[in-house]
Amino acid sequence: MTETQYLNRPGGRIAYDDSGGEGAVVIAAPGMGDLRQVYRHMAPALIEAGIRFVSTDLRGQGESSVGWDDLSDDAIAADLVALVDELGVGNAVLVCSSLSCASAVIAATDATDKVSALVLLGPFVRPANQKWWQRAAFTAVLAPPWGKRAWVAYYKKTLYPGPNPDDHKVYVEALSSKFGEKGRMTDFRRIAANRHEESGRRIDRVTQPVLIVMGTADPEFPDAVSEAQVLGEVMSAEVLLVEGSGHYPQADSPEKVAPAIIDLVRQVDPR
Repeated sequence: MTETQYLNRPGGRIAYDDSGGEGAVVIAAPGMGDLRQVYRHMAPALIEAGIRFVSTDLRGQGESSVGWDDLSDDAIAADLVALVDELGVGNAVLVCSSLSCASAVIAATDATDKVSALVLLGPFVRPANQKWWQRAAFTAVLAPPWGKRAWVAYYKKTLYPGPNPDDHKVYVEALSSKFGEKGRMTDFRRIAANRHEESGRRIDRVTQPVLIVMGTADPEFPDAVSEAQVLGEVMSAEVLLVEGSGHYPQADSPEKVAPAIIDLVRQVDPR
């Protein structure tokens, strides 16, 4: 296991791991309420393929600091671009999950020369078609004192409807422990309120190659397959549907996701 490194940003610092090496660079970010270790089962295949794999926590999550003034999609996008600069690699493929996919879209359109391709896993990149009471109910579920317990239970059972990683129970326990730290749930509730309106305006402006990966059993979408296909058309993207997978195909089906990412990386950066 590599030692955690930190990217200093205005208002705090971002935690990340870096496998090192001279290969093409992949920067991977988790979704909301998750840790950078969600890529733990997929990373070895990429590293073995010669890719320099960098996984980062989001603001307020994992080992990143808490108490941020800005937890918007735009702010997270700026962190991703700043990490490219920090690594001194010129450009990178961004692999993002769920909520952070919106930030990937913003980063790709803000810094076209620094983002060579996008991989969007279970992507939220446009405003959800929710009624006001649905948003209010979600906010209430995350409220103290039951918010942490409710999220961890939802993450453990609902978001993994298909196969579970062998270490799923241990991972969820680590996730629960992390959200027991002071300030974590406060930042989580704020980041969960992001509506993805800015990325929704930009999805048809992404010019880099895009791979969309969606689990066919992803419970976060009324029709996950349809959502992937619509985004694929709008973004001229390749679409990989992972049969039976839930919201985190990188964790529950890494043997299907990793080869597709490796192929994309070799297309845009064959070194």
